[in-house]
Amino acid sequence: MPSGLRARLRSARTAAALLGAALLAPFVPAHPAHAQPVHAQPVHAQPVHAQPVQAPPAPTRSAPARSTHDPSAAGSAEFEQQVLFKASQDPGYACFRIPAVVRTTDGTLLAFAEGRVLNCGDAADIDIVLKRSTDGGRTWGPLQVVNEGDGDTHGNPAPIVDRVTGRIWLAETYNTGRTDSASCSVPCDRTPHLQYSDDDGTTWSEPRDLSPEILPADWNSWYATGPVHGIQLTRGRYAGRLVFGVNTEKWDGSRVTANHAALIVSDDHGGHWRIGATDTWPIAADGTFRQKPSELTLAERTDGSVLVSGREQDGTDLGHRTQAVSRDGGSSFTAPFHDLPGLYAPMVQGSMLRLGDRILLACPGDPDRRRTMMIRSSYDGGRTWDSVDRGTVVTTDWSGYSDLVRADGDTIGLMYEGGAVDARDEIRFARFTEDWLAPRRGPDPVTADLAPHARPAAVLGDAQETDGVFGGALEFDGTDDAVRLPYRDELPLGTKDFTASLWFRYSATTGEQPLLWMGGIGTSQPQVWVRGEPANNRIQGLITVRNGAAAPQTAYVRTDTAYNDGQWHHLVLRRGDGRLSLTVDGMQSSVADVPGSVSRNSPFGVHVGQRMDSRAFFTGALDEVHVWDRALSDAELADPKALRSPKDTVVWLPLDRVSG
Repeated sequence: MPSGLRARLRSARTAAALLGAALLAPFVPAHPAHAQPVHAQPVHAQPVHAQPVQAPPAPTRSAPARSTHDPSAAGSAEFEQQVLFKASQDPGYACFRIPAVVRTTDGTLLAFAEGRVLNCGDAADIDIVLKRSTDGGRTWGPLQVVNEGDGDTHGNPAPIVDRVTGRIWLAETYNTGRTDSASCSVPCDRTPHLQYSDDDGTTWSEPRDLSPEILPADWNSWYATGPVHGIQLTRGRYAGRLVFGVNTEKWDGSRVTANHAALIVSDDHGGHWRIGATDTWPIAADGTFRQKPSELTLAERTDGSVLVSGREQDGTDLGHRTQAVSRDGGSSFTAPFHDLPGLYAPMVQGSMLRLGDRILLACPGDPDRRRTMMIRSSYDGGRTWDSVDRGTVVTTDWSGYSDLVRADGDTIGLMYEGGAVDARDEIRFARFTEDWLAPRRGPDPVTADLAPHARPAAVLGDAQETDGVFGGALEFDGTDDAVRLPYRDELPLGTKDFTASLWFRYSATTGEQPLLWMGGIGTSQPQVWVRGEPANNRIQGLITVRNGAAAPQTAYVRTDTAYNDGQWHHLVLRRGDGRLSLTVDGMQSSVADVPGSVSRNSPFGVHVGQRMDSRAFFTGALDEVHVWDRALSDAELADPKALRSPKDTVVWLPLDRVSG
């Protein structure tokens, strides 16, 4: 786009937004007698003055999202959504990303995003843009530029509303822009900044550099504010404190050596800020690390403590979500961040919002890719979360970053990246009520797991008892029937040898027929699985491993028939003696093993009759699913007593009966 046209577009957008401020009476924030005074800002942080220009157009309803919704969402009177930002409807930008939304003390919704001028890359010419809604998100005003990159990257919006003063704060980061779509060079010269609005988001102060307050000398590489709304605490001795999250990296001159996840707090209504709770994770010389908590979203729990949920990416710990808690208003964490292996999500930012005793988490539910935006709930302050089958699907489209807000009354607003082709196609705003969300569900039926220290496994769908090879078995309908094990530390097999044994019976001629799945999914996540592929006339077993900082490797073994004759067959997948072998009814195929861990870096689940991402289910019957964390010998595999022994057992599902 020619620079002159781009400048005119930006000028017109900014002028139209500024006139709105000129037509309003000056906003004077209330200061109750008990409130602490707001400290004066530096001279350079003066409000932008309005100019007399043509009046802006009236707010309009944005175009409806072109997406495929979950059937529970489509046509629901309790759910509606629209496209809020999209390049084709907001000229001057190639792409919009990184949504953040807050509700002001006057009830106005402020929806922020990164307006990416040249392309959809993370480090090019990026502005922070805004749209306002005064009717709970039903209609929205025109786009206004809050902070112009002017060739550099100005992004990572993290807005916070001070409900005592009415002031809206906006934390953000700057870095030198690029003209290509590549990421910021390492070390990235990112610095935090802050600006504010005292007129409900109509005009904004000039940004001030927050580096002297919250950027130590050794946080000298990546620095990210949010990106998601911050919070003001409402309970206990820290009520009134403003808090938002950051993550940063340390550069030693040759490489990144540490990641820091931290909370930034203010006790004087934004006059001054300081670093609060900090959790630092070292990065080894070979590039490996346990965790790298980032893109922190916060919720104040009912007891006044702060729950912090973050994105986790590429650490050796299991899971793509990680959590920590602060009980002193964000000054310190009670313990380091810990991973959540069973909370399935791709590597992506998420957002939280508390509704009474219920905390909502918005993020995609697909454990591999950014798709299937979902709302999941915790009813115990984040200690446990709904599994994917209990969450509420917003869309099955591609979907990415998000933010949640109380829109008005009983209505919740979800602002999220989505698209039929790419998660970055557009930013949508959805409105729904708590009644639209899936209700809290009681315990699932269970079947026994006889492995030492194991809890019963959940039986999903309506799997039915049937006659098996050894007593009973379970019949699966291929739609939603499955057995899923609750996570425990003994389940991940890591770098160990292992043996998996099961009996199967099926007659399907099409579709993927998952028998056993342990670990993650996709081409790069460590995993172990075995499935029927009747259309290809085979059974296939596969492992994907990670070994140090090396790229993932995969090994697979296949039979030369699908065994889909409706009869019982015995299958064994074994890793040992440098080989990966698959045996069905004594007929064996084997390949060379690939060294490394089959359970690292990814969400982790153990599923029987179901793919990890719930995109395929088994049609048939299964019996005696048994996993050992060692390679059984041929003699043991031929011995019925050894096959039913608890020694070295990780999983032992007789599948004889369902209870509860």
